[in-house]
Amino acid sequence: MTATTEPIRLPAVPARRAGAWRRGRVIAAFAVLTALLLLAHPLVPNWAGNAGSLLETFLPWTGLFVVPLLAAALLRRSALALVALLLPALVWGGFFGGRLFDKRERGGDLTIVSHNVNDENPDPVGTARALAAAGAQVIALEELKKSEVPKYEDALAAGYPYHSVQGTVGVWSTFPLRATRPVAIMPWTRALQTTVDTPKGPVAVFVAHLPSVRVRLDAGFTANGRDAAMGLLADAVAAESAPRTVLVGDFNGTADDRALAPITGRMHSAQDEAGDGFGFSWPAGLPLARIDQIFVDGVRPVAAWTLPATGSDHLPVAATVVF
Repeated sequence: MTATTEPIRLPAVPARRAGAWRRGRVIAAFAVLTALLLLAHPLVPNWAGNAGSLLETFLPWTGLFVVPLLAAALLRRSALALVALLLPALVWGGFFGGRLFDKRERGGDLTIVSHNVNDENPDPVGTARALAAAGAQVIALEELKKSEVPKYEDALAAGYPYHSVQGTVGVWSTFPLRATRPVAIMPWTRALQTTVDTPKGPVAVFVAHLPSVRVRLDAGFTANGRDAAMGLLADAVAAESAPRTVLVGDFNGTADDRALAPITGRMHSAQDEAGDGFGFSWPAGLPLARIDQIFVDGVRPVAAWTLPATGSDHLPVAATVVF
């Protein structure tokens, strides 16, 4: 008797299921490109209209690319695209997921508020009073209009007996100030340096307002003036010998922007370490980026947050630190 061996037949894969892994290749490709854009953003060159800095200014928003891609993947019923979308989602989470959690703690030794008050602010007195109500020991103001300075001085005089205005920036304090002087980062004064003598020891405080940036069709992201001022500011901070340093102001750039590397390489962002969320500060009506910063060195931030809108186009930012 001769035995016959029949071939083993595997179950057929339903055409619909197989198609789900073939459809959506273009969507999957865009998902991979989004992940690569996030991972390789430092490689995007700045020689073409400062494209790298522009991308990094709004880097957290690249996560929104996933939303239309996800909708397209669902409409196409593409398993391939859905799996590919996990890649940018995981990369974005690795970059920014930690900023979504509330890392604020109670207590602290010093609270600082920084605010670009806008030289066209229609209510300087109301703005000053709102900032004072935050209970900070130090208030730093940028974009002060010379004719409006007396209004800020009068509104803050009762709670902040020590203050100094240098050009378009100023600092008010409940503690004594000393060695206050302008910092040359531009042809006119838009930065200052002072020492705040707190009961727990001195703190060097820098207040700065870096040059504005613009997005232009003919020139791209015009940030060269800001970047040059950033270098001068970083040199001044590096020359400070105090064991505790705080740098605040309107940087016209985010902490993700490579242009701020001379500062972020030596100091810590209070918002990143002790904030709740991204802390976007501009524009005040619909904040899209955090260009108002509080950086620290030699102290530990325990809380960082934004304050309610004033008459400015920026939101005030605040942080509490411990020595």
